[in-house]
Amino acid sequence: MALIGLLIRVCLKGGSPQDPAVRRRCGTVSGGVGIALNTLLFLSKIIGGVATASVAMVADGINNLSDAATSVVTLVGFRLAGQEADAQHPFGHGRMEYVTGLIVALAILLMGIEVGKSAVDALIHPASVQTTTLSLVILVAAIGVKLWMFFFNRALGRCLSSKAMEATAADSLSDVASTSVVLLSALLSGRVPFPVDGLAGLAVALLILKTGWEAGRETLDPLLGRPMDPELAADIDRVVLAHKDVLGIHDLVYHDYGPGRAMMSFHAEVPADGDFLALHDLIDHIERELKTAHHIETVIHMDPVVRDERTTRLREQVAALAREINPSLTIHDFRITPGPCHTNLIFDVVVPYHSQLTDDQVRDQLEQRIKELSPRYYPVIQVDRPYVDSCFPAR
Repeated sequence: MALIGLLIRVCLKGGSPQDPAVRRRCGTVSGGVGIALNTLLFLSKIIGGVATASVAMVADGINNLSDAATSVVTLVGFRLAGQEADAQHPFGHGRMEYVTGLIVALAILLMGIEVGKSAVDALIHPASVQTTTLSLVILVAAIGVKLWMFFFNRALGRCLSSKAMEATAADSLSDVASTSVVLLSALLSGRVPFPVDGLAGLAVALLILKTGWEAGRETLDPLLGRPMDPELAADIDRVVLAHKDVLGIHDLVYHDYGPGRAMMSFHAEVPADGDFLALHDLIDHIERELKTAHHIETVIHMDPVVRDERTTRLREQVAALAREINPSLTIHDFRITPGPCHTNLIFDVVVPYHSQLTDDQVRDQLEQRIKELSPRYYPVIQVDRPYVDSCFPAR
């Protein structure tokens, strides 16, 4: 473990884990270690597997070769991700980390399929396996090496919040399980009346496929676009609402372009009767504050809020009606435009994704309840879906 701590200190060198140069250096070290150790394991297992005629051991060695190849992909991916922004990629190349993790996951799945084919063939056409002291030593040593690689990549992945490295760590742990199965089959071979070598190979294949599926799911989410972390959203809420002239925020949209490269926008509700220039200066200040605190480029849209007695009362009534339909419904951007024959009530209602109601059902039920307050009210409703798990209430 002391060696792991030393390598991580060398990788970080006092820099920020979100610094592209630091991440590139960490990816280079992790990739280099993976290439060297996995190549050594591949050669030793192939030699031991051929000598003992063990399909499971050869399959495990081929798995290590695929790990060496994915380490090359990781190394290249981190170096590409560290490139500066350019005219074609104004938000940088940070998502290459996610692409790298996805490639690693696909390689793991492909190898799982190939190992599974070999295992099925060994079950159909079983052959005797000769267990030797050398093969047992190779397998035990391989388990120790893979455990060390798991702890190293997990520690580095947590420091960097890197899904690619966490996928590599998960793969190493899967290799520990698969090699343990091969070791068990080597110990049992010739002592049980069934083709334990083929069964061990099939178990290895299933473990590899499980690891590849989980790693792929973890790296695909940020590429497709996932919601902001609730803790980060809560801290943004705290920072923004600490300013007394901000009455509420909503419609927060977050774009992840890779570690340390993010952009967000949201609407900030401000008093309609406030000093426009002073409020504009406040919004600029909040944008700078959030960039300093979270390294996120922020764009804020100001929404003027009228706070007269009638508007406030109607807003509270409509918010209560929305909660009657579903306690998780919230409203914002509420304003009224009175006229001689009717009064428009214009607002947005936020419907969580877990709600069983459709947009039309929410709109129809709200309209019905509002008209029960007064037939003169004409609701103009925009249904929104949240981009984060929590909604920020107005004050």
